[in-house]
Amino acid sequence: MRFFMCFLACCSMAQVPTEWRSVGVGGGGSLFSPSFSPHNSSELFLACDMSELFKTDNLGLTWEMIPFSQIQGNRPTEVAFTSNPNLLFSLDTRADLTRPSQSTDGGTTWSLLAADPTSGEAFSLKADPSRTDRLFVTDYVSLYFSNDGGTSFNNRFTTGDGAGLHVGGAFFDGDDIYVGSNQGVLVSNDGGLSFAAAGFTGIPGSEAIVSFSAAKEGGQVRLFAVTMARGDVYAGVAGDDHWGYASVYRLDVGVTTAWTVSTTGIIAGDHPFFVRGPLADIDIAYLAGGNASGVPIIYRTLDGGQNWTQMLQTQDNNNISTGWCGDGGDRGWGYAEIVFGFDVADQDANLLAFSDFGFLHLSDDGGVSWRQTYVDPSSANPAGSSTPPGQYYQGNGLENTSVWGLCWSSADDIFASFTDIRGIRSQDGGDSWSFDYSGHTLNTMYRAERNAGNGFIYAATSSVHDLYQTPYLQDSRIDGGDGSVLQSQDNGATWTTLHDFNHPVIWVTSDPSQPALLFAAVVHGTDGDIYQYNINNPGAGWSRLASPPRTEGHPFNICVLNDGTLVASYCARRSAGGAFTASSGVFVSTDGGASWLDRTDPDMVYYTKDIIIDPHDVTQNTWYAGVWSGWGGPPNNKGGLYKTSDRGQTWQRILDSDRISSATIDPLDGARVYVTSETEGLWTSANFTDPAPIFEPVLNYPFRQPERVFFNPYDNNEIWVTSFGNGLRIGRIPDGDCLGAAYQSDLAAWPSPDVLALIAHVNCMVP
Repeated sequence: MRFFMCFLACCSMAQVPTEWRSVGVGGGGSLFSPSFSPHNSSELFLACDMSELFKTDNLGLTWEMIPFSQIQGNRPTEVAFTSNPNLLFSLDTRADLTRPSQSTDGGTTWSLLAADPTSGEAFSLKADPSRTDRLFVTDYVSLYFSNDGGTSFNNRFTTGDGAGLHVGGAFFDGDDIYVGSNQGVLVSNDGGLSFAAAGFTGIPGSEAIVSFSAAKEGGQVRLFAVTMARGDVYAGVAGDDHWGYASVYRLDVGVTTAWTVSTTGIIAGDHPFFVRGPLADIDIAYLAGGNASGVPIIYRTLDGGQNWTQMLQTQDNNNISTGWCGDGGDRGWGYAEIVFGFDVADQDANLLAFSDFGFLHLSDDGGVSWRQTYVDPSSANPAGSSTPPGQYYQGNGLENTSVWGLCWSSADDIFASFTDIRGIRSQDGGDSWSFDYSGHTLNTMYRAERNAGNGFIYAATSSVHDLYQTPYLQDSRIDGGDGSVLQSQDNGATWTTLHDFNHPVIWVTSDPSQPALLFAAVVHGTDGDIYQYNINNPGAGWSRLASPPRTEGHPFNICVLNDGTLVASYCARRSAGGAFTASSGVFVSTDGGASWLDRTDPDMVYYTKDIIIDPHDVTQNTWYAGVWSGWGGPPNNKGGLYKTSDRGQTWQRILDSDRISSATIDPLDGARVYVTSETEGLWTSANFTDPAPIFEPVLNYPFRQPERVFFNPYDNNEIWVTSFGNGLRIGRIPDGDCLGAAYQSDLAAWPSPDVLALIAHVNCMVP
């Protein structure tokens, strides 16, 4: 005990980690708008719909994320370069707005343009790569042009078409500017002072341009366009809508005013969506999109569009060095499915990049060969052979998938619960990861917990992803889903179904005093509640506990206190009309779930998230609850971190924030806490035990939406953060910050794994 108290005293001075290292299996989520720098052939930007803007300086060998405090990305976030390598423009999508932004230091820092003619409703942005003063931005119906580097904009074109103004590409050629759009090719011959639709013919009125590219060589400008059925082209249309593909066209400006069909070599059932090419070679261009078989396609022409040749050979990965996605792999090419973003370097016709539903691949030889860029090159599989399933991979920073929880079976064995990619497993303490397991087939694993009694891992799984995120609160989005409680006896290598609830399961835990008692949170409009199961009496099956007052089938966390008291949070629900119902909160049962007490503060009745039991309160009377604000009426301005010292009879909001998801108290230092938010990143307090603790943002954690924080039970200086869209990050407190080096070897033998597990279980958020 003396050693334990000394350890606590030393750790109370522990510092926040100086960096948060990205780890994982790489990729897995949709990626958009790859953008090569014309000034540095090794530099590439890449956006994700989970808010990241990634950057590589070595052609995808490693990636860094631009901190969310600088810029946040989404589908339209394409980085536009100018003649100054330090001056960049793009669209920032923070705060549910899309606004033009600029960087004056090559993309390290970003600031919003003061003059935003779209009022936060921008759809596209293009800049003149040969100058620094010319760019344009569009909203749903208008094109606004700037001749002063974004200081001011003027409306140069507006459409009355209900489909809006979709921009498929732009080409700047001195005073001549071409903008390919669903309203035709908009042309300016006066440096952007005016735009009008060119009188080109040849494209039927039933079709509209979805993608556009141009080049100039020897004084000749050549245009390429991909069209889709006009009714399928609208402002913001993306590559997953490639099914309306109609044709490909070319036109030589000044030679003809009529588009010529250019489809020779394109296989029936292939649907080009993008056309791109270098700026100074009119004979080379590329097409990219999807097809009827559900795999990405890439074509190339070397003769100005007279003939097209397939350049991406996905069968047997013939010309593709793969990561874990590939023909025969843990996921096939059907997971990647379509091209979501495509770019060709302006000055190098051989340098290509395409993104899809999970990954980015590059070619530096004009598409003759391709390589993955989402795992460390040492983990890659050779081209021309089947991708072996169950391989272990090291990530390279391109992590863009949601992860909910972590479960340690030993210092080396970790199972991480993911959305979309289901889960990943490590056998070396997190250095490498794999899909080396069987039996878990649903979209998402929300939680896995090692049982202290039998050593099994029990997991909550669901076919419905993103449960209790704002779009997934209505019964219509949830009730059709499937879900099970799985079990594994071999550290997550093999999973079997303990029980199929036929409804999503979001939580599973055990009673620390009676590990044979399991509890599961099942989500459904009528059947959703907390269910109980006794491992030692399997014949009794799962029994549904009583429904807490006010609740409507959306249980979330379950905590079992040392005296057997059940503490549960029920999360948000929205009616069919979209209104929040007052069916959320914190509920307590002292009779095994036969009845429940409503221990909810009035400000917590709409959107309560995680419930956290203070591991340093031996009475277990002190709890914390993360709460989100809603919008439109009573749920507004309720978010924050709430505290009770009397088991929920009274609550105090100790952190006023729009949306707080969870909190984790350092199990060895009660004064230190980490708090996660939806859009404001990771926060911490070093005086959490004070009546009015001071919270500060963890500025070096780069992602906007961390989900939960976990202390490695086998390494007290290692802190893991899961996230809604940026995978896993590990922060490390330098050894000297917690204990002197002389004590480190002693610490390795204490506490024992069982003691650590008991400490961890007190905090409901730690497995």
